[in-house]
Amino acid sequence: MRILFVASECAPFAKTGGLGDVVGALPKVLARRGHDVRVVMPLYGGQPNLPWDAFARLDGALTVPMGFGPARCAVRAGTLPRQPGEERTPPVRVYFLEHARYFDRSGLYGTSTESYGDNVERFAFLSRGALALCYALRFLPDVIHAHDWQTALLPVYLNTVEWSQPLHACASVLTIHNLAFQGEADPRALAVAGLGPEHLHGRALEHFGALNLLKGGLWHATYLSTVSPNYAREIQGSAHGCGLDGVLRERSGDLRGILNGIDDDEWDPARDPAIAQRYSRDDLAGKAACKAALQREAGLPLRGDVPLVAWVGRFAWQKGIDVVAHALMGLLRDDAPVEAQYVFLGTGDLKMEQWLRDLAARHPQRLALFAGFDQALAHRIEAGADLFLMPSRFEPCGLNQMYSQRYGTLPIARATGGLADTIRSYDERTGAGTGFLFGDLTPAALWDTMTWALATWRDRRPHFDAMRRQAMALDWSWSRFAGDYEHLYKDAYARRRGHPWRG
Repeated sequence: MRILFVASECAPFAKTGGLGDVVGALPKVLARRGHDVRVVMPLYGGQPNLPWDAFARLDGALTVPMGFGPARCAVRAGTLPRQPGEERTPPVRVYFLEHARYFDRSGLYGTSTESYGDNVERFAFLSRGALALCYALRFLPDVIHAHDWQTALLPVYLNTVEWSQPLHACASVLTIHNLAFQGEADPRALAVAGLGPEHLHGRALEHFGALNLLKGGLWHATYLSTVSPNYAREIQGSAHGCGLDGVLRERSGDLRGILNGIDDDEWDPARDPAIAQRYSRDDLAGKAACKAALQREAGLPLRGDVPLVAWVGRFAWQKGIDVVAHALMGLLRDDAPVEAQYVFLGTGDLKMEQWLRDLAARHPQRLALFAGFDQALAHRIEAGADLFLMPSRFEPCGLNQMYSQRYGTLPIARATGGLADTIRSYDERTGAGTGFLFGDLTPAALWDTMTWALATWRDRRPHFDAMRRQAMALDWSWSRFAGDYEHLYKDAYARRRGHPWRG
């Protein structure tokens, strides 16, 4: 099949979370399976992994129709990087839309305090630009795969401005990576996207008086998907539906929940060049060396007799960092039930970051903070930690719990979204499990679960080590889930064209 991915992020070029990881990994697996897959994304400024000069600039300029008239941009082309051993894998071409006014900024979506006021215009340009590029390249996709609110206008355009044009034959799939972000704006912003007020109604782009880009995509896409089966069920209820649960219930027959995979070449403790000593499920000796190396790097005492608990991710309300703060107050006391060390890597809420910095200063023997993000350090933390914290309020899929399991680092997580799909909670009778799950997100529930996990490490080491091996045996590779997307694309094609895929 000819498949076009259009997204605001793609790892390693630009990412803020799981969306970038998916767009950077899934196309490569689909290409290995024989599909012609291409990616379109913005050419952002200020991104260390987006060196503009490394990409070939295509001849001429691309003309992109917008509500105020045509806009023009340059296009650069590159390929998704391949791991050693993938030299025979067909390269996945990536096209970067170069428009300095829209994309040469310090952030992808806004500053540290607010979103950019012209985001509707910026990402309408990305969506219309991707369609214009298809015509320029003479590339007619069978399926266009859009991602989140930033490209949710693509299915709308295919059903409106592309009516009776060649691209109207393209099926569309819209993946919801995080329903909490919907691209809401003043309704007047729709004009710049080249769509009239006739699209501002409840079964299109209007939502309680506001313009809502994601809602328009949910109504117009041929099929919908999200990033775990449990999250697909959750978002059809009011608790997790973020105001769009009614739309999702109405389209429930067209909504698929497909787990994200991980790049198991990058995340492999047996081959990882970033960690102190490599190890595997059959030989865990190197994990102790990784723990000692992490303790040295974090400035913690070298102690093999206490468990090491890690956090890697945003310091955000969604991730439950406020609940962690309450639980830590008790766990760091001298009379805590189980002594442990803690390492945090992340950025986000500045008040929470400062609170963790102050806490590390008060407890330098037990807690270390690395503010910011460092991918190689994230690998070292996964390899060196014993347990991994993920007490999310909601988690569409989550990838860190998969990385942790692959590295024999057992997650402590709330049973929500993809976390419930990917972690089997410890059974004290049999020793089976791949982590520690809890339900209510309260400081007491998290404290109980953390002390349960820490006590298991201390008092039931055979069970803990058996769980490590069970977790490391799990297959979270993209090759396991790519077939689900193939089925989805073929179903979307058949619905759009009126006949099955005959490739």
